[in-house]
Amino acid sequence: MDNTWRTSILVVVLVLIGGSIYYFESQKVKPNRELAETTEADIAPRVEDVNTPPPEPGEGKPVPTPTAIKKSEMYALAKEIVSPSGFVNTKPLKIQDLVGKKVILVDFWTYSCINCQRTQPYLNAWYDKYHDQGLEIVGVHTPEFGFEKILANVEQATRDAQIKYPVVLDNDYATWNAYKNRFWPRKYLIDIDGYIVYDHIGEGGYDETEQKIQQALRERMSVLKERGSIADGMVKPDAETPSFGKPLSRETYFGAWRNTNFGNGTPRTELEKIFTLPDSKNIEREKFYLDGAWQVTQEYAKTTQRDARLVFRFSAKDVHMVAGAPNGATVRILQDGKPVSGGDVKDGKLQIRDAKRYHLIENSSFGEHLLEIYIEDAGLEAFTFTFG
Repeated sequence: MDNTWRTSILVVVLVLIGGSIYYFESQKVKPNRELAETTEADIAPRVEDVNTPPPEPGEGKPVPTPTAIKKSEMYALAKEIVSPSGFVNTKPLKIQDLVGKKVILVDFWTYSCINCQRTQPYLNAWYDKYHDQGLEIVGVHTPEFGFEKILANVEQATRDAQIKYPVVLDNDYATWNAYKNRFWPRKYLIDIDGYIVYDHIGEGGYDETEQKIQQALRERMSVLKERGSIADGMVKPDAETPSFGKPLSRETYFGAWRNTNFGNGTPRTELEKIFTLPDSKNIEREKFYLDGAWQVTQEYAKTTQRDARLVFRFSAKDVHMVAGAPNGATVRILQDGKPVSGGDVKDGKLQIRDAKRYHLIENSSFGEHLLEIYIEDAGLEAFTFTFG
């Protein structure tokens, strides 16, 4: 009887542990997860493939052209928007409905991503310049963090970024996985026939991307027998330029999901404790340090009491932090021991409330510095540092 009782208790414990693991795993945002493709994501090209017999007269289907036949051997077909969680600036739309009518630029982004934000002025400029000439941009907003799944937050971010084109919420990573994407930002250019003729990962490559847009629009004009010409030249928006070519500090995550450079704690571990900073001479470059009472969760590190501190020795010109504080939090920002002004910080102070990117440091030139953030209130949620 005693052994039976112990076995029953063991089974219950294992079930509870397994259930807890499943629950916490299900709450994670996993940009690298693999999902099986389904026919739900497949689209049809504008014209039939070469292996399909030409239609009989009267069927109303276009006869394949040599250009389209060659494309089927060179390029992959675009994928459809899959299981959208919402739309901004548009009613529900499908890629298939645009094929044969528009050239489509699909941009995968998420609004707290600094790389996406630096690309945004070019997307806006291309939309203004080419939309009336047949270009449609579709922003697929695939969230990195939980707060980016909220429709109202995405709507506000879209307004802040002055985005006029359609935005699709991809909260479940369904469209992200249909395209087998793994990066923010990433752009896929889809031609008049529905083929992905060009894609670009990350920032940069703006002139090349615009040249490809122009080529695709000229082809569209020819196919649709439209008169006129496509605007040439390259857009030159007022956009922030990162410090490429420098030993730039890498993006740093504070949550247990990806905090590989936790200086005075155990990386990749959820915990709650009172941290103590090491001696200043032991503050290593590229590691973040916590001081005071913090709770490290999967996505963020949260202050649980007043008067906490976050320290990081960085190499960059600019420093940004993704953070939020539902009840508001006052923070003081010091660089090399002195209060800073610039970006979102005035006289060394910053009020944080909405979960978004905050511009903490705006130096005139690249350099190595010690950043200290003093958090006066409990409840601040720190997600990431990014650098430029």
